[in-house]
Amino acid sequence: MPVSIRDALNSPRDRQWIQAQYPEYLEDLSLMSMNTGVFPATREVQTELMARWFADDSSYPLIILKNEQPAGFALVSRPPRNRRDQVDFRMAEFFIALKSRRLGIGRDAANLIFNRFAGSWEITEFLHNKAAVGFWRAILFEYTGGKFQEKVAHGEVRQTFTSANRQRVR
Repeated sequence: MPVSIRDALNSPRDRQWIQAQYPEYLEDLSLMSMNTGVFPATREVQTELMARWFADDSSYPLIILKNEQPAGFALVSRPPRNRRDQVDFRMAEFFIALKSRRLGIGRDAANLIFNRFAGSWEITEFLHNKAAVGFWRAILFEYTGGKFQEKVAHGEVRQTFTSANRQRVR
């Protein structure tokens, strides 16, 4: 079966799955940050973050599925209204569970997400997270045919591009 994405906003089961995976996601980020302490999060902070994900009307929490089973999650966000002239959407969070990596799930999910949320995009990775930087460069090169912009500044890699496809979220 193919990869699919599902809106997790109104699903307690999906929210619980994301919350259960979030510590693994933070662990990945902390390992990739060369143990600088950039991504520490207590259980209380994690709970607060999840509450914001599911309460903010400019956030779109998504479950990534393979064969109808959760394999990862993503959080697409809209910048504040006064900053929407820069980009329409940001990939705020993107995670594929360890057992589901290197199977093309992340690539397929990213394409589905870009198609669902048509408009201008920004993706930012921590410069030292070589795996994430390589992943997004490859995905965006394939998706856009090389028509994306990239800037490196302040320890971050920032890619911008436009997706223009089937559905448009306002």
